[in-house]
Order: sequence, then structure tokens, then C-alpha cells
Amino acid sequence: MYTTPLLAADALTVFGIVGLGVVAVIGLILLIMISQYLQLWLQAFLSGARVSLLDLIMMRLRKVPPSVIVLNRITAKKAGLEVPTNLLEAHFMAGGRIDRVIRAMIAADKAKIDLGWDRATSIDLAGRDILEAVKTSVDPKVIDCPSQSSSKATVDAVAQDGIQLRCKARVTVRTAIARLVGGATEETIIARVGEGIIATIGAAESHKAVLEQPDRISKTVLHKGLDSGTAFEILSIDIAEIDVGDNIGANLQTAQAEADSKRFQAMAEQRRAAAVAQEAEYQAEAQKNRALVVLAEADVPKAIAEALKSGKMGVMDLYRMNNMQADTDMRKSIGTSGG
Repeated sequence: MYTTPLLAADALTVFGIVGLGVVAVIGLILLIMISQYLQLWLQAFLSGARVSLLDLIMMRLRKVPPSVIVLNRITAKKAGLEVPTNLLEAHFMAGGRIDRVIRAMIAADKAKIDLGWDRATSIDLAGRDILEAVKTSVDPKVIDCPSQSSSKATVDAVAQDGIQLRCKARVTVRTAIARLVGGATEETIIARVGEGIIATIGAAESHKAVLEQPDRISKTVLHKGLDSGTAFEILSIDIAEIDVGDNIGANLQTAQAEADSKRFQAMAEQRRAAAVAQEAEYQAEAQKNRALVVLAEADVPKAIAEALKSGKMGVMDLYRMNNMQADTDMRKSIGTSGG
């Protein structure tokens, strides 16, 4: 009669044990999850850059690595910069490199350079290396002109006396943080400096004047404000090497003389060909006239015969005419042999 209550009590005990087991498992899972962030939370708390456990869990749900956010926040805090975690998360999710941004801001702050979070992140998202830009702003860099990757080893220009000069320049620049977004790159600086060198040498009356004072190139080019619209500020332009090249003026004059000679030869050949053609034409005309004379001479005997037959000419007339012809031939023969 007491079997049923005992069974009910046993069932309740079993359900209680199972319930406690489920609660224990859930608690263990929560403990494991929390323990993953507990170290980061404690590290942030002890560093003075507090981050709540809920924020750490939400970072994981948003697929943002909590360790990256927390460590960069701690780094900024220790350097005296206050950067909220929501800003770090937003920049990370936008594809930015928060570690380089934080390091750049710290370096800029130590160097007394005005670089806020908004400007730093915009530069980073624009594809520029913000940390390298800050380093270049503090420690200027040197750019070779022409660049080492260029197909030309020197910048070639010709002075007004026709002598070619070959130059190598070194341009010292530092980054202008305010113009970094939208500013032209190093290639523009190199192109403008090369253009300035060519223009300065081309304006010189003699290459000797440039060789005597190569710094005049640097001063002239530097005063043209070549860094406007670029992401850099030009500090100095130094001529590292300058050599004398070819005599371009003489080469051009020689080439012009050769071209003129060929042109005059062509014109002379044209006149000679025209003279030869005209001579051939005259010879043909003379041959034609001789043929006409022969034809006319062939008609003379016929005319004489007709005159004798008609009585218009007598035998004595023919005799005198033959004597006259013989005398003419004799005189002609004597004149020819005497010449």
C-alpha cells in the first residue's frame, strides 16, 4: 500500500538530479565561454582601459577579434590616448588596420603632430600607410630622381650652347599629414623635379655655368613650389651627380648638313637628268632635220631632170652648177683638213 508514494519520491529525486546536471552543464558552458574573455577583461581592467564582459562577447558575435581591440585600446590608454572600443570596432569592420592607426597616433602625439582619430582612420582607409607617413613626417626620407626603378639612370638636358648634361638628384621630403588624403605620390615629385632640372639647364647659356654652380639648379627648382598638391613637403633638392654628355648641337648641325648635302645632290641630279633629256631631245630634232634635208636633196635630181626635160635649164647650166658644187666640196674639204 506504500509502494506508490515511494516510487513518486524516487521519480522526483531523479528529476531533481537530472535538472541539477543540466544546470551544471549550462553553467560549465557559460563558465568556459566567460573564461575565454576573463583574461582580456582582467588585463583591460588592470590597465585602466576598462571593457565589459558583455562588450567582449558582443565583439565575438560581430566577428571582431576581442584580443585585437582590447590590446590596441590598452596600448592607446598607456600612451595617454582615449579611444573607445566602438570606434576601434567600427574601423576594424570597415577594413582598417587599427594597430597601425594606434601606433601612428602615438608617434604623432609624441612628435607634437596634430593627428586625430578621424584623420588617421580616413588616411588608413584611403589605402595610405599612416604609420609610415608619420615616420616620414618625423624623419624625412630621400627620393632619388630619377627613381631606381626608372629605365633611365639620369635626367638629361641640353644647355643653350648645345652641350648635354646628365644629372642625378636627391630630393629630401617629409610627409604633409594634412595633404595626405588626395595628395599626389612620390612619382609626381620625381616627375616635377626632373622637369625643373631640364628647364633650368635649358635656360643656361652655357653648360660650363651649370657645372661651375650646380646648386643653381637646386635653388631654381626648389623655389618653384613643386610640392603643391602633393602629400609631401620638399625640404631640399641636392644634385648628387652631373656629367657632360654628347654635343647635341654639333650632332644636330652635322645631321642638318648631311640632310642639306643629300638635298642639294638630289636637286643637282634632277637638273642633270633634265639636261640629258633635253640634249637627247635636241639630238632627235637634229636627226629629224637631217632626214628632212636628205629627203629634200633626193628631190634635187628629179627637179633638175624635170628642168632639163622642160627646157627651163640647159646643159651648160647643169655643167656650171656641177662645177660650183665641186668647188664648194673642195673648199669644204680643204677647210676641214686645215682645221
